Amino acid sequence: MGKGAMAAASLGPTQGSAVTGLVMFHEMDGHLMVHAKVSGLKPNAEHGFHIHEKGDCASTDGTSAGGHFNPDGKPHGPQDGPRHVGDMPALKSDSKGVADQKFMLHGPTIAAGPASINGRSLIVHIGPDDYKTQPTGNSGARIACGVIAAH
Repeated sequence: MGKGAMAAASLGPTQGSAVTGLVMFHEMDGHLMVHAKVSGLKPNAEHGFHIHEKGDCASTDGTSAGGHFNPDGKPHGPQDGPRHVGDMPALKSDSKGVADQKFMLHGPTIAAGPASINGRSLIVHIGPDDYKTQPTGNSGARIACGVIAAH
C-alpha cells in the first residue's frame, strides 16, 4: 500500500474508563492525515495520545500495547522536534468530554516498512503529555486502546 493507503482504529475503554472512539489514518504526499473522534474524556482537558509498539489491547489496563512506537530510538517529544514515530499531538476535549481533531503526522506510514503503524495500537492517556519526561511524557494511566488496521 502506498499513496492513498488508509487505516483505522476503534478505541475501547480500559477497566474503569468509559472512553471510546474512532481514529482514521489516510496516507498522502509523504505524511499521514489523522482524524480522531473520541468521547468519554474528562471535559475541557488534554490527554496524551500515542501509537504504541504492540497491536495488543487484551490487558485490562492497556499495558499489553507495550511502550511508544519508536523504531528510530529517538527521545519522546513534540511534533516539531526529535520524537518517537508514535508521538502525536494531545487530544483536547470540549465541555462534553469529546475530542474531534484532525492533524498531520510526518514519519509514520501505513505502507509496510520500519515506520509502519499497521498492526500497532493507539493509546489515550488520562492526563496531558508534558513532551519532556522520558520515555512516556508522564501522561498517566491508559484509558483507551485500539489496534490500527489498514483497509
